[in-house]
Amino acid sequence: MNKIKIENLYKSFNKHAILEGVSFTAQKGDVIALMGTSGSGKSTLLRCINLLTMPDGGTIQIDHQIMRFGEQDKTLLSNKEMIRLRKKVGMVFQQFNLWAHMTVLENLIAAPVHVLKQNKKQTVEEAKKLLIKVGLADKLHRYPAQLSGGQQQRAAIARALMMKPEIMLFDEPTSALDPEMVGEVLGVMQQLANEGMTMLVATHELNFARRVANQSIFLDGGKIIEHGDTVSMFSHPATARFRRFLEAMQH
Repeated sequence: MNKIKIENLYKSFNKHAILEGVSFTAQKGDVIALMGTSGSGKSTLLRCINLLTMPDGGTIQIDHQIMRFGEQDKTLLSNKEMIRLRKKVGMVFQQFNLWAHMTVLENLIAAPVHVLKQNKKQTVEEAKKLLIKVGLADKLHRYPAQLSGGQQQRAAIARALMMKPEIMLFDEPTSALDPEMVGEVLGVMQQLANEGMTMLVATHELNFARRVANQSIFLDGGKIIEHGDTVSMFSHPATARFRRFLEAMQH
């Protein structure tokens, strides 16, 4: 069963093309690493899948929900459909995006209680279980400013998981972290991958991509230059452009 099918996705900002006809499919349980230099379109691609950025053209299919974009068929989703999509697709950003005025626990329960109208007591129990899972059981009453960057990012992952998504999108989740905190966040992501979560990860952590992603996509100038099995791509790059990228990243 395809979890995600992207066909011919286009996006421009101020007549500058950011995505030019991107197409790929992710099956249930796939972990796909999105690689490319800064400005290659990785973040925009993830934001389009979650409809935080509206594509200009193409099709996004998530399970049975098909969304077409373009002049004729601009998909206008109702609020209800948007919530359904956001429930299915969790997103973790570079900059944590936790609410500073709320404790970690309050950050986790806000959307399930207020948006999904879930029972508060039950939701608090679920939040506590997730905080144990990401190694933050003792931080539930702390505010984001009292946490390290790695702890904030793990709290952000737990908050996304509270919506019980079927797909997780990660936009450079470790790039704002000090090097010694990167491992703790990647460890949580590795655990999710082991549990069969479908994941799309924009990352420059090549060792993580090699270890955890079964597929990789290399983007350059808004186009997919190379896409395939991670092991093959890393050991035998098919394009000179990807080979140069790997060499540059390893120095």
